[in-house]
Amino acid sequence: MYKRITKSHFFRTFSSLPNLTSCITTLQSSATNINLHQGKKLHAYMLINGFLTSPISITSLINMYSKCNAISDAFLVFSSSSTSNCELNVFAYNAIIAGFIFNDMPKPALRVYQRMRLAGVTMDKFTFPCVVKAFSGYGDVVGFKIVHGLVFKSGVDHDLFVGSAVVNGYLKFGLMADAHKVFDEMPDRDVVLWNAMINGYAQIGEFQNALECLRKLRAEGNVPSRFTVTGILSVLTLKGDLHNGKAVHGLVTKMGYFSGIAVCNALIDMYGKCKSFLDALDIFEVMAIKDIYSWNSVIGVHQQSGDHEGTLKLFDRMLRDGVFRPDLVTVTTVLPACSHLAALRHGKEIHGYMITKGLGKDDDDTYINNAVMDMYGKCGSMREAQLVFDHMTIKDSASWNIMIMGYAMHGFGHEALNVFHKMREANLMPDEVTFVGVLSACSHGGLVKEGQEFLSQMESRYEIAPTVEHYTCVIDMLGRAGLLEQAYGLLSEMPIKTNSVVWRALLAACHLHGDANLAKIAVRKVIDLEPEHCGSYVLMSNVYGTMGRYEEVSDVRHNMRQQKVKKTPGCSWIEFGNGMHVFGTGDRTHPDEELIYSKLGSLYMSMGLCQTT
Repeated sequence: MYKRITKSHFFRTFSSLPNLTSCITTLQSSATNINLHQGKKLHAYMLINGFLTSPISITSLINMYSKCNAISDAFLVFSSSSTSNCELNVFAYNAIIAGFIFNDMPKPALRVYQRMRLAGVTMDKFTFPCVVKAFSGYGDVVGFKIVHGLVFKSGVDHDLFVGSAVVNGYLKFGLMADAHKVFDEMPDRDVVLWNAMINGYAQIGEFQNALECLRKLRAEGNVPSRFTVTGILSVLTLKGDLHNGKAVHGLVTKMGYFSGIAVCNALIDMYGKCKSFLDALDIFEVMAIKDIYSWNSVIGVHQQSGDHEGTLKLFDRMLRDGVFRPDLVTVTTVLPACSHLAALRHGKEIHGYMITKGLGKDDDDTYINNAVMDMYGKCGSMREAQLVFDHMTIKDSASWNIMIMGYAMHGFGHEALNVFHKMREANLMPDEVTFVGVLSACSHGGLVKEGQEFLSQMESRYEIAPTVEHYTCVIDMLGRAGLLEQAYGLLSEMPIKTNSVVWRALLAACHLHGDANLAKIAVRKVIDLEPEHCGSYVLMSNVYGTMGRYEEVSDVRHNMRQQKVKKTPGCSWIEFGNGMHVFGTGDRTHPDEELIYSKLGSLYMSMGLCQTT
């Protein structure tokens, strides 16, 4: 049963809030700290005590809900007030328009703006920057210029914040001459206006102009602010300019901005995108205060660097920290790490978290559902992948491709082709990726005839020119089936340039079927194309070893030493306890090494394979 909430209960809960002023102060605190739970309780308290007839209370509530990402509640407060005895003033309109802009919703912001105009409410210098951002965000250049005209008519054209928004808007539209005209006509040019120029140029990819603005800003005696720093770092990040990024890092430290979360997040992103991963991690570790963007950035840096184990460890650490809950960005970053490591338990836990928090349940969350499906497929759990696929209301080409590829890589050829036929029944056209999956399915499922037919149909029926990846799948298919001469013939007659991968597929088939003569041809081609790759030498060595030709094995290994080619040691990993455990060949570095090898020895004994070392 629901507990009945009384007025006295709210008085006890907010005993220190006897008046409207205290309520407004606490609402502002809720907005700053993104404390939606406290804000809702306070809303109820104010409703019970009749505090919602004041325009300032309406404005404060709209602001609180907007900042807590509950924009639908903010608009409900706004709409309810317009039908009550409370007259909406410019501050209420400003609050809801700013709320829509804060939540990246320019279209509804413009609808409220039109409603404001019809109501005859006069705009002020706080209205214009938000409306200007709404028009530039929506891409309506005509409406944008009309509002710029109203800025002049209202006499706020020299206001720095209004001017900054107009400059930034013109730059978003690529109208650089108009942006410069507004900029040059401003009587005062402070750091806010310069930031508009820098960030505007950064957003449209005019990196040199952004850097030139930074130089002029400093030449005129202005001190760069945190917003200047984050804007210029975004430029250097997109350019991959590590040298100047480090210079800005030095400037940040010198000016005392290093304690700012936004600046540190921008530095982490810059170092990560410039592949200076250790520097990114160092900044994260010394940050006194971290937010969800800090965690997402450093987790993304690890994933980008290929450190999938480190990605999962950081994710586990984030959960243990308990301060921030993973969001869609977090889970879409971590799921590929689970896929690469086949960390099914981790993947299931993330999927369970998504279900409980309602992530990925909306119709437009196809991307995140695809990531979950891909994780299950790569972890070999096709039943769960199929369940996710079946429950998706909207499927794109990637959704179908993931299912086809998942079934293909695990040898379920007929199931993969069945998904392909259903895709065609759904009137979705296959693309290049689709046929990589289909041909892989034929290869792993031994469906030689079907694979050859699909290759011939690609161009004639679907108008897709086969690429080297498609030919590699078919050559691998023929090789697995023992049709080595056919595979070699197709490879020799390919109408496109070959690469080392397709020749290595033939070499692997030669190893499988013990064809040393054809293997020699393949290995020469592979070594010519990619002499530093160890896999080709190893495959050739294995071919000779299988046939008992040990002198040739010795020759191959001698050639490896001559070419200074080293085989990358193999490694294995397993999910156990609270994380992933990775082992290299002959690894003795694991903290539980003695226990592991003791158990391994016992296992050997029980198998009757005990041997003295």
